[in-house]
Amino acid sequence: MEYKHVRGLELSRLFYRDAVEPLLRRHFGRVTHTAALIGTGSEVLGFDTERSADHDWGPRLQLFLGPDDADRHGEAITAMLAERLPGTFLGYPTNFATVGPKGTRHMRAAEGPVDHGVVVTDLRGWLTGHLGFDPLAGVMLFDWLATSSQAFAEITAGEVFHDGLRRLGPVRDRLAWYPDDVWRHLLACQWARLAEEEAFVGRCGEVGDELGSAVVCARLVHDLMRLSLLMGRRYPPYGKWLGSAFARLECAPELSPVLAAALAATGWRDRERHLSAAYEKVALLHNRLRLTEPVDPRTRPYHDRPFRVLRADRFAEALLRTIADPAVRDLPHTGAVDQYADNTGVLCDRTRSRRMAEAVRRP
Repeated sequence: MEYKHVRGLELSRLFYRDAVEPLLRRHFGRVTHTAALIGTGSEVLGFDTERSADHDWGPRLQLFLGPDDADRHGEAITAMLAERLPGTFLGYPTNFATVGPKGTRHMRAAEGPVDHGVVVTDLRGWLTGHLGFDPLAGVMLFDWLATSSQAFAEITAGEVFHDGLRRLGPVRDRLAWYPDDVWRHLLACQWARLAEEEAFVGRCGEVGDELGSAVVCARLVHDLMRLSLLMGRRYPPYGKWLGSAFARLECAPELSPVLAAALAATGWRDRERHLSAAYEKVALLHNRLRLTEPVDPRTRPYHDRPFRVLRADRFAEALLRTIADPAVRDLPHTGAVDQYADNTGVLCDRTRSRRMAEAVRRP
């Protein structure tokens, strides 16, 4: 039976249960494995639509083995699945054709053995390659800071279909959210980002630069959305899915219209008015967390200039005062890698993002 569209996570779950696992049990019954769909892909985060099926989407999953079994059986399992998997599953081809120089894969019907989407690999090696560090060996302070929130979201979202190795579940639990002091540090750095530019919407407008004012406004809206996700203990994804993730927050129905109005404004005074309303709502969210003593959530003039601001630095300072770990307390106020580098290409490249983080942290 063919389906018009199946959500990718459900497709992969059924693919493992009804196609991959029976073959694995029949031909390699004694091999302990973990099966999951994690890592890159809109379906991992639950944001896939019919459009997603045009590339790197389909009946796919990871099959993780212990290191010895990966060496001994990995290639044989891959070859067996190529020979034995059906050509289609729920109407979707199980064969993937590589298209273009970047290795993008598209579902393509094929006769005979299929080039399937089951990645058979060692768990430790895959995790290290994806994150840039080995979470099975522990997570250090630098790992939390040098790894993008997108990468953490990709490991902790998705689904584990079977955890025979009993190692992926504990890793996902360990990476489920930042340690408390690291969280406070990142929140403080996000508030500090707002503090740097909140007066610029008015300053640009005052000199007749409405375009510049609008650009600053968009940056502040972006930072408010990321701050709201951090406060909601949700890893902010990269730009394509930031709005979709924000929309799932409990505060989104109240905040979204105000942020949209700020972006739609054609004059800096309206922009500032809507942003001020958003600042106050987010400030109240901060106070509800009770991470600090209450901070006055009202906006105010920017010194003696005619601009309305929150003075977001007050929230940053309040958070920094609550950090107990001296190693976190002594960190520069640049935050994690995606708080001082807003470049999707860099942040999606684990090696480059860690090198960038190392450069910034280096004395």
